[in-house]
Amino acid sequence: MRCLVTGAAGFIGSHLVERLLAQGHAVVGIDGFIENYDLALKRRNLNPSAADSNFELIEGLLETLDLSAVLDGVEHVFHLAALPGVRSSWGSSFEDYAAHNVYGSQRLLEAALHAGVERFVYASSSSVYGDAATLPMCEDAREKPHSPYGVTKLAAEHLARLYHRNYGLATVSLRFFTVYGPRQRPDMATQRFLTAARDGTPIGLFGDGEQTRDFTFVADTVTALIRAAERGREGAVYNVGGGSTVTVNQLIETIEEVSGSRLQVDRQGAQLGDVRDTCADTTKARAELEFAPETPLREGIERQWQHILGAGPDR
Repeated sequence: MRCLVTGAAGFIGSHLVERLLAQGHAVVGIDGFIENYDLALKRRNLNPSAADSNFELIEGLLETLDLSAVLDGVEHVFHLAALPGVRSSWGSSFEDYAAHNVYGSQRLLEAALHAGVERFVYASSSSVYGDAATLPMCEDAREKPHSPYGVTKLAAEHLARLYHRNYGLATVSLRFFTVYGPRQRPDMATQRFLTAARDGTPIGLFGDGEQTRDFTFVADTVTALIRAAERGREGAVYNVGGGSTVTVNQLIETIEEVSGSRLQVDRQGAQLGDVRDTCADTTKARAELEFAPETPLREGIERQWQHILGAGPDR
């Protein structure tokens, strides 16, 4: 099968590319190499795949690329490209979020429709829920994004639904919950905390640390993406959570146990756009995708820690 992965050099995208290649698929990767963090890290993410003859990398933005040419012969599209970050999505930067996350998604959907792709899998986010009234968060709950970033992810999710309902494009959307693991972006909490444990530097902690997150290991997330392409119901939305809902303070304790280092915590005020709690109801994904997370939090943290030390694999 010939697959397209957008955001191929990113944290999750690079792991997905590897898995697809290992399964024998041909993969075209697109990445705009947006400078939201060190581009050398993004290029390094693709090192395990770069030498594979079944992998082709196209550098460019979804907003400007000739997508009809890119999609020629592609059967499955995995759309992960997006400008991430809740706290940075306010103010004048929203223009970039709207361009990358909404307009780029619309152009890709339009091109996928005309190319006749068999399946379009969109990587959405738990950010679409905002501060949910009840937990766990169910797919049929009212979406109330708490940040401009969440608004853009929900807008692209709605676009995917529209292309399915109006044109019959076989779209499936997955709402990711706090994905972590090797190659995680340097600005994300787990990566920041583990790096600080290695280097003996302080960490900034927003809020009181009692906010909860449903941590999902990256390999489990990749499994959900592939299951969505293989058996996801057309037009459906699925939660993808790891089943490890803990407070940020408990995450810090686990990191201290794994690393053997005591973290120096600089407690700061809560940030605009941060929600208090997330917890995924994965009943639908378990039933329809046969998805069940396999990596407990401590095991995942240990694997990410070994990767940061340079002693573990990139997955």
